[in-house]
Amino acid sequence: MVHETETADPCVATGAHQHHLVLDRVLNGTAEKIWKAWMTPEILAQWFCPRPWTITDAVIEPEVGGRFAFVMHGPNGEVMPNDGVFLLAEPNRRWITTDAFVKGWLPAGLPFMSAEVALTPLPDGRTRYVATARHWNEATMKQHEAMGFHDGWGTVADQLNALLPTL
Repeated sequence: MVHETETADPCVATGAHQHHLVLDRVLNGTAEKIWKAWMTPEILAQWFCPRPWTITDAVIEPEVGGRFAFVMHGPNGEVMPNDGVFLLAEPNRRWITTDAFVKGWLPAGLPFMSAEVALTPLPDGRTRYVATARHWNEATMKQHEAMGFHDGWGTVADQLNALLPTL
């Protein structure tokens, strides 16, 4: 039963919104290989940033509340630590991370986004790869878009796709 103060749309009731950016690709590898590429720090370091950027110090604990952290390094000496947690980890299918918390469920300052990757195996052995960045507000989403979300995440997906046959 819906009360006067309730609404049938949970997004309206909670203030949830659709400030998200999406990358949807078909990759030339199985969901298992993509999971491995994401969840193995040494492999993640090979493809995760658009070159010439790199990452180091990856910590990946694919379980709810487990840490997802790394340090990005730019070609001009930029250093960008990234630390967050897994909100969901379904091996070979889907995972969600956020920078809103660090391990131990401690608030992490101003959150930027949550990121979801969903994998759908295709009959030909390839995998539909949908990466979604969800932001807390429109301004943050537009900031991410202006930072080059589509080119950056697309380049990273291309780098992952090129690596998959070697795994």
